[in-house]
This record gives sequence, structure tokens and C-alpha cells, in this order.
Amino acid sequence: MRVAIASDHAAVSLKATLVAWLREAGHEVLDLGPATAARVDYPDYGFKLAEAIAAGEAERGIALCGSGIGISIAVNRNPAVRCALVSDPLAAALSREHNDANAIALGARLVGEDMAKACVSAFLDTAFAGGRHAPRVDKLGAPAFEKEPA
Repeated sequence: MRVAIASDHAAVSLKATLVAWLREAGHEVLDLGPATAARVDYPDYGFKLAEAIAAGEAERGIALCGSGIGISIAVNRNPAVRCALVSDPLAAALSREHNDANAIALGARLVGEDMAKACVSAFLDTAFAGGRHAPRVDKLGAPAFEKEPA
């Protein structure tokens, strides 16, 4: 699978670990940076990741920053991307199974390397269930703000 990955300065070390681990597992990895721990702005890298997924350059994406929150917000600004902030493998699997997430975000200051790997494995290994979830996911790409049913 072709996987894009991007981070901010707070997550460069975790990104490097995941890039090596993903490549060792046979995945093609598109490392969108940064290359060093020099201070950068997470929105810039979140936007790059989202653009790569939207353009079909990668099937899935991994976004990393200190908490995972900021970069997940940046990635989700692109309507073609559904990025879930996760901190455990069950959340990562459910993001795929129920929400057809094509990206996940992780907080480098909140999850360790082993937990990050477990989350990424669950994310990459889980298929979208479709069925009753499909119409809901369709709405995510073109929201229509409806009143609650009477």
C-alpha cells in the first residue's frame, strides 16, 4: 500500500520510526516532511498530506504532531479526506470500518512508538464495512445541514 506521512517538528522522531517500520513491512511510503526537528507549522504539513491523498498519490495517510489535534484539523480541511485522531488500535480500526477514514492522526507526545505502530497496523489492516455506514460517509464529503427529524 502507498502511505503518505507528514508531521510537525514535535513528531519528527516518531515519523522517522514509522517510515522505517512501514518500509520494512513492504509499504511504499511518501514522506512529506519535515526532515529535521526545526520548528515548522503543523497546518502546512497537514495540508500537504491531505493534498497527496486527494490527488491519489497515496491510498492512506498518517498525520503526526505533538497532540495530533492540530494536524488532524488541518488535514480535515480537505473535503476528500477523512482523518481520525486516534490513540488506540480499536479507534484506528473503527475509523476505517465505520468511517472509511483515509488518514489517521497521532499525538507523538501522547502515544509511544509501540502504540503508534499498533494504531497504524489496525488502520492499514481494516477494511471499510460499507452497508449502513456508506450513506453516512457519503454525507461527510458533501454535508447538508438538516434539521432533526420531527
